[in-house]
Amino acid sequence: MDHDLIDSLSLFRGLTPEQLVEMEKIFLPCDYYAGTTLFEQGSPAEYLFVVVVGEVVVNFKPDDGPVIVVSHIQPGGVVGWSAALGSRLYTSGASCTTYTQLLRVRGSDLRQLCLQHSDTGVLVLERLATVIAERLNSTHALVMSLLKMGLTPIENLET
Repeated sequence: MDHDLIDSLSLFRGLTPEQLVEMEKIFLPCDYYAGTTLFEQGSPAEYLFVVVVGEVVVNFKPDDGPVIVVSHIQPGGVVGWSAALGSRLYTSGASCTTYTQLLRVRGSDLRQLCLQHSDTGVLVLERLATVIAERLNSTHALVMSLLKMGLTPIENLET
């Protein structure tokens, strides 16, 4: 794996050479074609992915409605964080919209790294927390926008 490429990704930026070596041991490069499904909503949460090149779309299917595109993940972004958090299932689905290069890590391997190398683990988990918080904020804004466009206020439904 190219150190400069890895260091350019926000999740790894500023890590020491030793920390980057630890990351390289567990983050494996993988390539996917456009249209490839990385994971389905409700499937076992096994991997966390970091987008290097390309784009991944994250979608959510509520029980009572159509699929909603939640986010378009660009290079440097992270998808599949349910696996990193130790969740049993993915809460959304993800697929590649273009040819996409990713770094993939098994959630259990990342959690093990955090136990064995706590200084590195703390940095990576803090950065993941930032990504998760940003995604949740943007998702909240999207859902509110969709609700405003598509739903009639309850008081207008009374006859």
